[in-house]
Amino acid sequence: MNGEPDEPGRTDSGTPDRRTLSRERIITTAIEFVDEQGLAALTMRRLGKELGVEAMSLYRYVNGREDLLEGIVDHLVAQLHLRSGGDQLGPADGWQAYLQWLAHGVRALARAHPNVFPLIATRHPAAPWLRPPLRSLRVVEEFLTTLIERGFSDTRAVTAYRAFSSFLLGHLLLEASLLGAQTGPAEEPLDEGNSDVPNSDQNLDLKAYPHIRRLEPQLSEDHAAPEFERALEDLLDRLDRQIAE
Repeated sequence: MNGEPDEPGRTDSGTPDRRTLSRERIITTAIEFVDEQGLAALTMRRLGKELGVEAMSLYRYVNGREDLLEGIVDHLVAQLHLRSGGDQLGPADGWQAYLQWLAHGVRALARAHPNVFPLIATRHPAAPWLRPPLRSLRVVEEFLTTLIERGFSDTRAVTAYRAFSSFLLGHLLLEASLLGAQTGPAEEPLDEGNSDVPNSDQNLDLKAYPHIRRLEPQLSEDHAAPEFERALEDLLDRLDRQIAE
C-alpha cells in the first residue's frame, strides 16, 4: 500500500469525484453500504463500484476482506473511547456513571448501525482478552483503569468486564436483530483478494496498556459456564421478586 493519489470516484450525478481514495474513505463508505444493503451484499467489487473505481484499486489501502471488516469494527468501536475526548467523567463520578455512559454508547452504536453491529458482536477476537462488543485495546484498558481508579480490585474489575460485555452482547445483538439485521454469517464470500487474516493483537506491544498487560492471565481465563449460571440465577431471582410484588 502507498499514499499515492488514486483515480477519482463518481458523484451521484455520474461526474468525477475529485477526492482521492484513502483507507478512511473506503471504510466509511463500506459502513454506509452495509447500513443500506446489509453485510451479505458487501464485496470488494460492489464497494469499488460505490466509490467509482475498480475493485483492485481498493487493495492499495485495504488488504482484502479481513482487513476491511477489521477496519469497519475498529472505526466504530473507537467512538467509545472516552479519555481522549472532551466528554470526560470527573473524579466525583462513580463507576456506575461510567458504565451507564459506556452501555448507552454501545447501544447508540448498535441502533445507528444495526446491520454492522452483528459484525462487531461476532467477529472472532484476535486475543482472549478482547471480548465483543468491547473489542478494542484502548476501550478495554480504559474500562479497567476507570474501575480500578474507583476502588475495584484487579479481580473484580476483570469480573465486571466479563459480566458487562456479556450483558451488552446479549441485549444489543437481539435488539439489532429486531431492527432487521441478519445475525448469521454472510452467504457470499467476501475475500476476493485471498488476503491473510491481519488479526495480530496478540503480537502487539502492550506497553501502552499496563492494566491489560498485568491482567492478561485473568482476562484470558474461560469462565463461560459459571457466568451463564450466575446470569440465569439472577434472572430467576428477578422474576421471582416481580411475581411476589
